[in-house]
Amino acid sequence: MDGVELFLLGRTLMKIGEEALPLDGAGGQPAGVRTVLIVVGDVRAHPGSAIGEIATRTGLPQSAVSGAVARLREVGAVVTAPDPRDRRRLLIRPAPEPSGRVEAVRSASVDAALAAALDTDDPRRVAEIVALLEELARNLTPRSLTRLRG
Repeated sequence: MDGVELFLLGRTLMKIGEEALPLDGAGGQPAGVRTVLIVVGDVRAHPGSAIGEIATRTGLPQSAVSGAVARLREVGAVVTAPDPRDRRRLLIRPAPEPSGRVEAVRSASVDAALAAALDTDDPRRVAEIVALLEELARNLTPRSLTRLRG
């Protein structure tokens, strides 16, 4: 496998993941799912960050981060509070208790989307691929990216 193949595999996996996410409670729109997931991942890794800090770390435009934070706040995934040092800034943290939407997203199975992408109805084959993906996920985490540029 070369870098191009790995990149295209990542894109394919991302599309399968988007297909597996439940849209109910998200306004029925797949648009912006990637941005929201990137932002929520950053908030979980860096609780208490301001929107500008999230934008800098993720490379997303500040307006996209603001929109994602608003969506995440609406579904109860994050909470915001004014920065005590600069009341104009909001600090974003994961919600203390997961909302129903967060629970639905976290518990959504990838099996059906993966089976469709693999064009199989063999549950053993799907389970085998899921196990391989879980192994990959255990070994490649967002921290892996920091080692790339390190």
